[in-house]
Amino acid sequence: MVSRASRRRVLAAFLAALGLAALGLAALGLAAASAQAEDVVDLGWDDLIPQGQPPLSPSLEGVIPHDESAMASGQPASSGVRGDWNGRIVRLSGFVIPLDQDGAGVRVFMLVPYVGACIHVPPPPANQLVLVTSERPYEAEGLFAPVTVTGMFGAAATSTRLAEVGYALSADRIEAYGG
Repeated sequence: MVSRASRRRVLAAFLAALGLAALGLAALGLAAASAQAEDVVDLGWDDLIPQGQPPLSPSLEGVIPHDESAMASGQPASSGVRGDWNGRIVRLSGFVIPLDQDGAGVRVFMLVPYVGACIHVPPPPANQLVLVTSERPYEAEGLFAPVTVTGMFGAAATSTRLAEVGYALSADRIEAYGG
């Protein structure tokens, strides 16, 4: 089976051979854009947990009482991060916790796997938190707005005022979830 990218490369070579340089360059540009779109890795939150480690405990998801036992437990120890996607373009959906916001929108935020993460005690482990930075502000529809973020991804231990974070994502695109 021949991929779309292969067909476009053949078409580009054919057009170039005919001496239609402008059309050939346009076809090559389409092939490069198509290849880049095909290279986006769709990640889920379980993908961020190192193999052999248990998934996030359901008891950590959702509303957790703010009693002394919850506060004493603190952020669960991270079982490490995965470097499989370092330097790759990924797409990950989650919820926004703004860290740097102005009138134009949010430029820096934590992407978290569930509503209430980092606001309720304890925050998820570091391998379930992603620090997202964007050159263009995103107009989040409030705290915990559901979004899908696409951009350059990597393991990057970072400390914020709310929690230790295990990953970073430089956003090329931020969309409302499902939009």
